[in-house]
Amino acid sequence: MASTKSKRQKINDFLGMGAPICRRDFLNSALIGSGMCLVDPLFHSSWAAEREKKQIWGGYTGEGEYRDANGNTQEVINAAHAIRDGRFNEPANDTADTGEIYDLVVVGGGLAGLSAALFFKDQAKTGQTCLILENHPIFGGEAKQNEFNIDGHRLFGPQGSNFFKVPARGSLAEQMYDRIGLDWHNFQYQSWKGPDPEIPLSQTSYDVLLHTPPRCGFYFGAKFGQTPGLWLRDPWGKKLEGAPFPPEIKRSLLKWAEPQMPEPGPWASGQTMPFEFVGDERSKYLDSITDEDRLVKEEGLSREMIRLYIAPMVVQERGLGPDGLSGFFRWGSLPLGTPKTKPRPANYLAAEQHTEHAFPGGNAGMARLIVKTLIPDSMPGPRTLEAICHAQVDFATLDRQSNSIRIRHNSTVVRVEHDGDPEKSKFVWVTYAQRGNVYRVKTRSVIMASGGWITKHIVRDLPNPHREAYSQFVYSAHLIANVAVRNWRFLYKLGISGARWFEGIGYWTEVRKMPLCGTDTKSIGPDSPAVLTLYIPFYYPGLPAAAQGTKGRQELLTTSYLDYEKAIREQFTQMFGGSGFDARRDIAGIVLNRWGHALVNAAPGFYFGKDGNGAPREVLRDKAFGRIAFGHSDLSGDQDHKTAFSEAKRAISQIAHTWG
Repeated sequence: MASTKSKRQKINDFLGMGAPICRRDFLNSALIGSGMCLVDPLFHSSWAAEREKKQIWGGYTGEGEYRDANGNTQEVINAAHAIRDGRFNEPANDTADTGEIYDLVVVGGGLAGLSAALFFKDQAKTGQTCLILENHPIFGGEAKQNEFNIDGHRLFGPQGSNFFKVPARGSLAEQMYDRIGLDWHNFQYQSWKGPDPEIPLSQTSYDVLLHTPPRCGFYFGAKFGQTPGLWLRDPWGKKLEGAPFPPEIKRSLLKWAEPQMPEPGPWASGQTMPFEFVGDERSKYLDSITDEDRLVKEEGLSREMIRLYIAPMVVQERGLGPDGLSGFFRWGSLPLGTPKTKPRPANYLAAEQHTEHAFPGGNAGMARLIVKTLIPDSMPGPRTLEAICHAQVDFATLDRQSNSIRIRHNSTVVRVEHDGDPEKSKFVWVTYAQRGNVYRVKTRSVIMASGGWITKHIVRDLPNPHREAYSQFVYSAHLIANVAVRNWRFLYKLGISGARWFEGIGYWTEVRKMPLCGTDTKSIGPDSPAVLTLYIPFYYPGLPAAAQGTKGRQELLTTSYLDYEKAIREQFTQMFGGSGFDARRDIAGIVLNRWGHALVNAAPGFYFGKDGNGAPREVLRDKAFGRIAFGHSDLSGDQDHKTAFSEAKRAISQIAHTWG
């Protein structure tokens, strides 16, 4: 036993598990405890045993004003657990009436909720008021950031929602960007720092995954019989020569990579949101089958290749692989598999630099601009990119009584119900829990901008058709890990700035150059610090969608920070140890962002219904329920900031008449 412990300790020491890095004292953090609150009941018994083995769920959470709001925090999960388990099924006797009356209460302070408040602001009459109730310590939903201080340099990484594209002229996205002061023309990025010869760097975290440029390398390990591992640089430029893929998978990959004209779908007109279209026979057919079946039958690809290579490109964005997703999702929005997302020529990057952008901390910058627009003195300085990235939020201004728009944090909404008959009621009661106390406010209207997984529990007088619709929504978990490194020379020595792999934890990562508005270093080279982001979905091909979501939540919420940290250190050591990477020396900090219900899974029938029944989401989108409208982006089946804008705008239009 002693020798086993000694060996384990040596491995941990080698990986730097006890090294003096950015590390908060989390040994006294809360145990996993109720960390399974979002996990389905059938796993409760297995969780009890797992808890004994893995005790510590918390960990280092970063610096700055987002340090207590990394993903679904323990407090948020505890509150959600209480709602799910019926703690608030009956009004609490100790509920305190705040005496406040609003014209609109928005439940959820993510991009959809913040956008709804902005649309309200632009339509409201003098004296009309809005309250946003947000359960986290800071606004943004999944559009938040992690902050690191790496040897005196301030760096950021996204918690979830990330890059944006140059908007189509006249689109809602363009209107919103203009409204909040998001001047994408002024995004300037770091230059190259010599004397080493330059390797081109992307402006986003997705270039290696979606486009696989020449500066990318594929790593093959034990799964492919490679011990030690094998690196293949510029795999598509070499036409996969030297890649140890099985012959059938290689054949299928090369077939998929062939240039082809995409099938003309609704997106061809410039529209990228499939839910805006009434489907023709082709779109309805695609919605009746899985995307994997379509790829096999119509494109002649192998299931093995799809699950190995294409699925990671899909699951990081949609939460589920092609084996469970509707075949319509590729056709109804700009699909993976068109020349847009196939391997790119070496000269593509220059053009792409003008179309894809990212704030230092992902779309946290977008959320901050919206809040600055809603409450101008919420952050000091002008409403510019640089100011918004560096300013500290003045939290005292957000819930000020004199505001027409107020944001109340750490406030978990537990009950929403009409004051009497929904069709005749003049008000809605909104009950929320905050720091151990329960309060309620009165409002003329409500927009539910929280996700559907919790909305169905919160709205207490929800009609049966709405409950039935929500019961058909399935969600998957996601882990986003930001790994701060003191330099990335270990990548440079391999001749790459980004990597993709096919075993272990995660699928890809890359070094990106930062916009100048959010960094104190105006140039970047191999010896510069960087934040490497790992998007880690939970993918179990072949299982039903609901089972994949449940299993993913079990893994996400029963795995300790220490176990995830060790897995990441082992992965990096295995891949990069041969080029000089030293986990103990080079890793400056790791922040985990756990999202239990990160993404809705648009399975067959999601867009147009099945078995002769309409799409469940249309019950929720068609009209308001009394004075309550549903405006969360998962209703679209394509969750991003643009659909958050559009769902919020639709919801506002459905309840604006209630303000008088």
